[in-house]
Amino acid sequence: MNKRQLGKSDLYLSEISLGCMNLGTDENQAKDIIDRALDAGINYLDTADLYNFGENEKIVGKAIKHRREDIILGTKVGNHFDKEKEDWHWDPSKEHIKNGVKDSLQRLQTDYIDLYQLHGGTIDDNIGETIEAFEDLKQEGLIREYGISSIRPNVIREYVERSNMVSVMMQYNMLDRRPEEEILDLLHNNNISVLVRGPLAKGMLSNKGAKVAEAKAKDGFLDYSYEEMLALTEKLEDYGNEERTLNALALQYVLHHPAVATAVFGASSVEQVDDNVSFLEAAPLTEQIFGEIQALTSPLTYQKHR
Repeated sequence: MNKRQLGKSDLYLSEISLGCMNLGTDENQAKDIIDRALDAGINYLDTADLYNFGENEKIVGKAIKHRREDIILGTKVGNHFDKEKEDWHWDPSKEHIKNGVKDSLQRLQTDYIDLYQLHGGTIDDNIGETIEAFEDLKQEGLIREYGISSIRPNVIREYVERSNMVSVMMQYNMLDRRPEEEILDLLHNNNISVLVRGPLAKGMLSNKGAKVAEAKAKDGFLDYSYEEMLALTEKLEDYGNEERTLNALALQYVLHHPAVATAVFGASSVEQVDDNVSFLEAAPLTEQIFGEIQALTSPLTYQKHR
């Protein structure tokens, strides 16, 4: 599988990667999913301390214990949670980040985290303090690189100007094209990579997209009405064929922009991993098909969704 450099770092991520949030709580099944992804050439796994209030990190840690050297591991911090009360609040303070990394390292059964990400962020945060925390952890060798997970342009711009982050994780797909408005070029011009989450739009851009949209888009999706979603997913399904499945097309689309390092898909079964690994066998995405997809979908703007 092709790999792409993460910002200016010495980390190279597989073009598609596994988001671990939906692995579930069955350790054996989770391990099967992770092993299938790794065996297919995927080298980046993405989790967060908040997922299942730390349990997801524990499950990932057990699954990769004997394969750590094969993996680039990412997790996130910033949500101060109480597992017993199943409650959390936003806390991007230096104290919480430094305590959070110790807890994550213990749950993940590792000595270091390759990519440590701020799990959100607002313009009212003490951004300078947050950056100091990440820089300290990097100097201490507890993390290799850091980034943020955000869709807020004003927050992203602050970190671009003030930090040495190597990545931004954000939602981006054929239906949600907001990053194309300004953010992708901004990051690319500053040698900061994008980790795309939600490339399949909750499954609506998968091989069963039209059927999924019937169930999940009853109230519409972003600017699309229910009727528009049904019509659009049916049209997109027409692109699924022996040369390229719809899953593969969705992944290829977001990888088209040079700012994107990897498309992070979620999976709750080995079969879903296989559906996305079909990307490896797909015919290359042509500029013609890329243009046709853009003509079908709406160029949503951040102004409408702040």
